[in-house]
Amino acid sequence: MKLLLISNSTNAGEEYLRYPMPEIGRFLAGIHEIAFVPYAAVTFSYAEYERKVQARFSELGIRVRSVHRAKDPAAMIRTAEAVCVGGGNTFALARKMQQQGLMSAILRRIRAGVPYVGWSAGSNVACPTISTTNDMPIVQPESFRAIGAVKFQINPHYLDANPAGHAGETREQRILEYIEANPRRWVVGLREGCMLRLTDQKLELIGNRPMRLFRKGVETFEVAPGDDLSFLL
Repeated sequence: MKLLLISNSTNAGEEYLRYPMPEIGRFLAGIHEIAFVPYAAVTFSYAEYERKVQARFSELGIRVRSVHRAKDPAAMIRTAEAVCVGGGNTFALARKMQQQGLMSAILRRIRAGVPYVGWSAGSNVACPTISTTNDMPIVQPESFRAIGAVKFQINPHYLDANPAGHAGETREQRILEYIEANPRRWVVGLREGCMLRLTDQKLELIGNRPMRLFRKGVETFEVAPGDDLSFLL
């Protein structure tokens, strides 16, 4: 399998998809066209999302074809050179992907060796479920089940602390609730500016910040880029 799971699309003060583009370019070397899933977009159109991603991927010489234009989106996935899933609202994304049979279609392509790139919600749906998303459930998907390309959960945009003056639960407290209810599952707190790359059964953390690991019965700990992550596979 070949996966590139990115925490966030945009670092503060940067252009859209600016920081991950060098890694995306290396990951998609030799690819001429991608099937793009825009369904996490809510306050702007799928066509606008397609144009936004195309503007950046043109730098790599890659054509972006959005599945929303296809009569049979799953059929487009079945013939894609690579698949990219953008960020936005995870519940809206999961609902549309489930309605169109994209979860299973993408998993089959991933297992066949086709590269997959996701950022934010697009990384979350690569997990067994969307249960560790940060997003508001603005719509109801058929279930929380997702692609299941990896065995662990990702919490994108992981933050260590609450904003000043906010008395609600921290991100860590919410994840601790998740592992209490799901004791067999690892959760990765993937900080912004970081990504996970899986190639040839080797999982690597890319970025300049460590990620935080959670599991029931295991003291929470952090791993840095270059550390062994084989236990997550």
